[in-house]
Amino acid sequence: MTSPASRRYAGLSGEQRVALRREALLEAGLELFAASGKSGATMTAICAHAKLTERYFYESFTSRDDLLQQVLDKIADEVREAVLAALRTGTGTLEDLVRNAIASFVAILTDDPRKGRVSLIESAGFEPLRTHRRASLRSFAQMVADEATRMYGDRAWPPERGEINGLLFVGGLAELVTAWLNDEITISPDEIVDAATHQFLSTAHR
Repeated sequence: MTSPASRRYAGLSGEQRVALRREALLEAGLELFAASGKSGATMTAICAHAKLTERYFYESFTSRDDLLQQVLDKIADEVREAVLAALRTGTGTLEDLVRNAIASFVAILTDDPRKGRVSLIESAGFEPLRTHRRASLRSFAQMVADEATRMYGDRAWPPERGEINGLLFVGGLAELVTAWLNDEITISPDEIVDAATHQFLSTAHR
């Protein structure tokens, strides 16, 4: 017999329909959490925005917080992949590679400000997302330290200092983007990239 999950509707398999519903819920979570924070991003509101019932919500997520954590993870994965692609497959000088990597980070969070607000601002407002956000920033800081070691070799800082520098760099860059998102600073995304590139090249090695 054909299982319900494997039946095809409108040319789509059951697995494909589940994936589409999951993406619709993640998109709704991103939209509502960015627009109105945790108070607006309730499970009921997310389902209504996605035009899906709670039955379909529990098909992919265990709770509202589980969905929002996965929204954060999706943004983090997008940023990480873009940054590493710029560093590993790009061409040009070391400065060009660093600038392009930082530009990838900044572009994702400013071209779609919802992603910046969710990952840097709204997620800092309540648990468990606050802890999840901090863990993500620590992961990016370690990535910065690792890439600096790969770039500079013997000139790189030892691991403990590299981790400190990574935290300072990622934290400072996140604060600059946050200030831009909140209209607290008269600076363009390109100027953020310029400042962050200079900071990294000046401090990432002995």
